[in-house]
Amino acid sequence: MKYFYAIVHKDEGSAFGVTFPDLPCCFSAADEIGEVLPNACDALALWFEDAPEVAPLRLDQVRALAADDLRDGAFIVAVPWIRNSGTFARVNLSLDRGMLDAIDKAATSRSLTRSAFLAQAARNEIEHRR
Repeated sequence: MKYFYAIVHKDEGSAFGVTFPDLPCCFSAADEIGEVLPNACDALALWFEDAPEVAPLRLDQVRALAADDLRDGAFIVAVPWIRNSGTFARVNLSLDRGMLDAIDKAATSRSLTRSAFLAQAARNEIEHRR
């Protein structure tokens, strides 16, 4: 997992706009502050579908590039990007039996395997999705 720094802009009467200084044409928007990070994660995922993997800029580099925007009220967020490798790894987890039963019940109700449910739950937590 890598973090890319995004600049969040908000003009009065408009949505939050999100841009990535190191990823040309990668942007998103959100009506609510709680949607900024999940929407930015979606933008990263879409951008990397058609672009090669790149190393993110350091925070000091992003601050320098966005100095004018930051002076005008913009702020920086760290946006996680989880690269899908296409390979799977078997892992051993220890969980309370009650939690495991709850996971299995929730997974079944969503027509997911336990593994798919846990992977989705972890992604939702990392990307701050509700």
